[in-house]
This record gives sequence, C-alpha cells and structure tokens, in this order.
Amino acid sequence: MRFGKTLRESINGPWKDKYIDYNKLKTLLREDKFDDDNEIWTEEDENRFCEEIFNVELDKVAKFQEEQVSLLKDRADAAFAKLKKLAPPAPADDSAHPVVNDTTKASFEELETELDSIMDQVKELKKYSSINYTGFLKIVKKHDRKRGDRYKVRPMMQHSLAQRPFNSEQGYSALLNKLSIMYYAIRQQLEDDPALPIDLETQGETLNGERYTAHKFWIHPDNLLEVRTLILRHLPALVYSQQTSKEFDGSESPTVTSLYFDNKSFELYNKKVDRSSKGAESLRLRWYGQLSSKPDIFVEQKVADGTGESHESKFTIKDKYVTPFLAGEYSMEKTTAKMERQGQSAETVAEYKKLVDNIQSFQQKQKLAPVIRANYLRTAFQKPADDRIRISIDTDLAFIREDTLDAERPCRNPSDWHRTDIDDSNMTYPFRNINQSEVSKFPFAVLEIKLREHANRKRPVWVEDLLSSHLIHPVPRFSKFVHGVASLFEDHVNALPFWLSDLETDIRKDPQLAFEAEEQRRAQRADDAMAVGSLIGTLPSSYKAAKSSSVGKSYLADRMAAESRDQQAKSLTHRSSVVPAQPEEEGEGSGSSSTHQNGQSKGGYGTLSSVLPALSLSKYAKAKRAQRFQQLPEGVVEPTEWIKNAGELKVEPKVWLANERTFLKWQHICILQGALALALYTAAGENTTAAVFGVVYTGIAVFAGAWGYAMLRVRRSMIIERSGKDFDNMVGPIIISVALIVALLANFIIQYRKAFDKMRNHHPDAGVPEYHMIYDELR
Repeated sequence: MRFGKTLRESINGPWKDKYIDYNKLKTLLREDKFDDDNEIWTEEDENRFCEEIFNVELDKVAKFQEEQVSLLKDRADAAFAKLKKLAPPAPADDSAHPVVNDTTKASFEELETELDSIMDQVKELKKYSSINYTGFLKIVKKHDRKRGDRYKVRPMMQHSLAQRPFNSEQGYSALLNKLSIMYYAIRQQLEDDPALPIDLETQGETLNGERYTAHKFWIHPDNLLEVRTLILRHLPALVYSQQTSKEFDGSESPTVTSLYFDNKSFELYNKKVDRSSKGAESLRLRWYGQLSSKPDIFVEQKVADGTGESHESKFTIKDKYVTPFLAGEYSMEKTTAKMERQGQSAETVAEYKKLVDNIQSFQQKQKLAPVIRANYLRTAFQKPADDRIRISIDTDLAFIREDTLDAERPCRNPSDWHRTDIDDSNMTYPFRNINQSEVSKFPFAVLEIKLREHANRKRPVWVEDLLSSHLIHPVPRFSKFVHGVASLFEDHVNALPFWLSDLETDIRKDPQLAFEAEEQRRAQRADDAMAVGSLIGTLPSSYKAAKSSSVGKSYLADRMAAESRDQQAKSLTHRSSVVPAQPEEEGEGSGSSSTHQNGQSKGGYGTLSSVLPALSLSKYAKAKRAQRFQQLPEGVVEPTEWIKNAGELKVEPKVWLANERTFLKWQHICILQGALALALYTAAGENTTAAVFGVVYTGIAVFAGAWGYAMLRVRRSMIIERSGKDFDNMVGPIIISVALIVALLANFIIQYRKAFDKMRNHHPDAGVPEYHMIYDELR
C-alpha cells in the first residue's frame, strides 16, 4: 500500500488540516516529472522545498501536538480535582473498606467515563504523531533519492524530529502514568479487587510462569566498558558452554542469531508498531553459535496484549526438520514419541503437542516466512540459581535481509529456510562478503534488564542507580524485529518506530543534568501516587531524593569537594593554634574533628611520623598499634593467607626490572664508596687518622650494599604479597647521607687542626720550604 493512501485513511476528521500536506511536498519535489534539459532541480527549488517542510509543515504538526498534549493535561488535572472531592472519609477501622453510596458511585462512574474519553484522545493523538512522523521520513527519503545529488535532507530531518517530543514515549509517559493511577483509585472504590496500576514505561513479560518487567536501553560505545564493569561488581557473567569457560581472554560472549518471520504485507510488523492493536504476535528461530555446528534451534512465539504484557512459548527443533515443519509436513512426531518412551505423563505430552500445533497453525495461517535476520554478540549477567535479576548486553548488532520479495533477485533461496551463503561459510560480523545494501549495522549496544517483581521486595539500590544513569539511553519499546524491518524495508511499510530519529543524535548525557532530570521525574511521579493514594486510604511511602551513586558522580564535583575539605582543614588547623582543642566525643557526630585530623595526616609527608610510622599519633596508627594486642573471638583463627593474595600472580616485567634497577643503583654507590675508602686506607701509610677514616668509609660502603640488597628482598616480598603499602623508604638514604657528612666534617676539622698546630710549633725563620711542606701535607 502506498503511503499517500495510508495517510488519507488515517486522517481524523476534526484534525484534517493539521496533518502533513504530503501531496504538496510531492508536488514541490516534482516526483512525477523526470529531469531534462529544460527543467532541472535548482537551488531555488531546494530552498523552497526545505522552507516548506521544515518551517511550515514540521512546525504546524509539532505545534498542534503540543497544544493537544497541554489540553489533555488540563483535562487530567480537572479530573483529578473532581476525584479529590469525591474521596470518601477515612473509616475508623483501618482494615475496613470505605462505604460508597449510590450517588458517589454514579459520580465515580461519570469520572471514569471522562478518563476513558481522555485516554481515547491520547490514542488518537499518538496515531496522529506516528503517521506524521512516518510521513516526514518518507518524503525526505524521496528527496534524497531523487534530488539528493548535492544535499541530503534526511539527517537534518531526523535531528529535528529528535528535538521535538511529538513522537516519543517520553512525551506521553507522564500523562499516561497519571491516568493509570487515577484509574486505579476509581476502581478501588467500584471494584472489590482492582488491578494494580500499570507501569507504562516498562514492558511486562511472562517466562516460565514468572512475571518480569523488562527495561530496554541503548549504550554508546564510549560508555560500554563502564556499564559492564558496573554490572560485574554485582552480577557474574553467565558462561554458556565449557569452551567459553576455559577461554577467559577469548570471546566468551556467544554469537546469537534470530531469524524473524513475517508475510509479504508485514502484518506482524504493523501490529507490533501499532500498540493500540491487541494480540500483536511474533515468530522467530533462534540459535547460538554457527549453524554448521548443529546447535539446538529454538522456535519461539511471543504474544503481546493491549497492556504491554507478553507471553512467550517455545520448543527446540533440529535444523534438518525446520523445512518440513514450515511446510506443514512435520509436527515434531519424533520428539513426541521420544517423550512417550521416556514415560512422561500424558498431560505433558498433550501440552507439548498443543504448543507445536498452535505455533505451526499460526505460521501456516499467516503465511509467514523468514524476512530478516538479527546477528549479535550477547553478554549475559545473572547469579547462579537466582533469576530475580537478569541482564544482557548485545553488541555488534547487524540486521540482514532474508526475504524473497523480489522474485528475480531473492536474498534467500526460496527452497531453503535460511541464507546458505552466510551459514555455510560461517560468515561473521561485519558481513563484508555480502551485498551491503542488504545489511544494516546498529551503532549502539542494546541493554536489557529483566526484574522479577515482588510486592514485598524492593529493587536493589545499584539497579535503581543503573536505571537512572547517564550512561544509558532509555528506549522502552525497542524491538530488534521492528528496527530491522524499518531500516531495511522502509519502502514496504507505512509506519515507522519512534526511536529512528535518535540514531542521528548523540545519546551521551551530562551526568549531573541526567541525575537532576531523573530525580525530578521520580519526585513528580511519587507526588501523583501519594496524592491519589491519600484518596483511597493507602498512602504510599514518602519519596526521598536518592544519593549520588558511583554511576552518576562527577569527577569534577568530587575534586571540588575534596579541595573544599582541604581548605576547611587548613582553617581548622589555624584556629586550633589559637583556641585550645575541645575533647572529642565518640561516634560519628564529630565531623569537623575528623576533617581536621585528616588534614593533618595529609600534611604529614616528610615529617618524623612519615619516616618513623611508629611515632605517628593519627587515628589510623593508633588503631593499627591497638590491633596487635587484640584477641580474636572464640572459634576465629587468624588467616594465614589473605583472599587478595589467592590465585595466580601476574606482575608486569617493568615492576621487577624497576626493583632490580634500584638495587643496581645502590651497588653502584657501594662500589664508589668502597673504592674511595680503599684508596684512602692504602695511601694513609703511618697516618692513623687517614686509616681510621678509610675504615669508616668502608663501613658506609658496606651499609649501602647491605641496604640495597635488603630493600631488594623486602620489595620483592611486597610485590609477591600484592601489598598496598608504599615502596618508598627514607631511612637508608638518610643514614648514608648523615654518615658521609659527619665523616667529611670530622676529617676536615682534624686535618685543619693538625696543620695549624704545626704552623704554631715551627720556627718563624724556617722560611718558605717549611710552608711548602705544610702545603703538601694539606694537599
């Protein structure tokens, strides 16, 4: 179906003049005319088209959408005011349900009708935004294909659409959540067992009988490593096979291939994009690794209802049975017979047959065939035997056409169920050996967090911090199937997902701005829930602003805080020199005192306590000294080896070489000092003083050599023990320096005194030769 016809059928009568004028834009584009020498596309034509689409049509649609959202918010606020007036008085007994009379019940029903009207208007507005969003992308694609020799307009249009919220989930989520909570409050009065309010920002899934809420995000490549390390602090990476567990440094993330089905009309795609349609279904084949290794193939069917809840059913099949299964010639009879031979119950076998028949009849009735393949590397995180938190990160995501829509040039052999040119050659990402027009590479990594919710259990703090982090970009309804079809079959579909415009924007965020926006959103949502909860007598807990976690911290903010603490410590130090110190109370209340002592400990480098730690008066040194006299509790044994020292020792060679290089420097000093001492002792002759100083210098040389060897052994032990202590030691250099200075000064003083004693005792008429003798001796 052509998009022009789809647009005409989707127009809402009262809003007829507010839609994109698709025919006018096609006329400006001169789509039905061919270029010739007399009529070419000029700069004036380009300016006229861009002026019309950006400054007229886009502004018209965006402005109308903003006005309608504002009106709907006003109607929702008015409905909330009515609901507040209808709130029944709180009963004396907290367990009793408030009694609602007939008049009040009629008012609640009238208010529910008003909410239904608002909700229907929201759905119409969402359809309006979606069809116009698709129209803008369609027309700029026509422009770039026909008139885009000099200018490409599509990137500019996607950027403009991303700046306007008229087709994003965030533009409607706040309003829809408020309506959902109000629905819950009304049904609390009209029904005995109302359903809980739906979180419209998450997607519910039912796996193995358990309900999960799924959160989907994009991760920029610059933030991928930081997100992975954050998750690994709390969840281990899930190992899929023995081979990957042995290859720690290898590719432990397996390649996952999903083969999605649809028919020539892309009915499954259209239902999945149109969230208002109930019973959106999808069918796919999924396997791990290369198909040539004969892996188990999962046949999976997912059914989503109108509330966003999805239910998944699947079974495994071998690759040789896929073709007859899709042709309706095989219905897993061998597997069924094997289950009966194994003695499984008749109910289990009957349920399996029903599952296979339902999926096969669905595939045959809808005339489904493989249309697209999604290939990616998956890294999963989950605690063993604990599926409350399941996280996966998909990288190197690529979409490949698998259709046979073009009978003359099919992408896949119609007689095969998959592309043999890819699977037979074990082709991997980035798939350079196939036609690149059949491949679409996704620029980001996909993060999916599945949480098994429980009414009496809160989410872990680190999960909440990750969900509100600046490192990830939320995409609540993202689907690989939808994105692959939208990116490779845009000419065959008339509805596009809202997230396409985000691909042309920078999804990285400023940490502080993202944190403040998330806090504001949470506070607003908590206020709405509290206000409605006060009406039904179940007041939720008050909202508290979250503390900045490691996910949302700023290095610059931390540094500024550290500098302010240092300045405060200096001021306290100056003040303590004037005012006598007050006795400090035990506990955590003495923040200024601890800051003061921290400032002193930081400024202690080069003092006596840094050279001789045993003389330090800091809290840390006192605690370490007190530990020597502490006795362990009964039954507790002091460990012989720390956990940090366990495992294989891996030290960079430059660390060992640095230690040896320092040892060689000490030996160099030892040899020089020893050579000086030996020369002095040898030339001393009968001079006792020179001989004594030769021995002294020899002792200093021996100490330098012994100190260098001792430090070599000590630092080697520290490296092996993975010690966190400093490798610096100032004792040896200070001793050698002081000894050399003392020896040189003593030598000079003694020789100076001897020389002048000889000058005083000698006759003054001795003449010049005697002075020459003294001069020679001084030399």
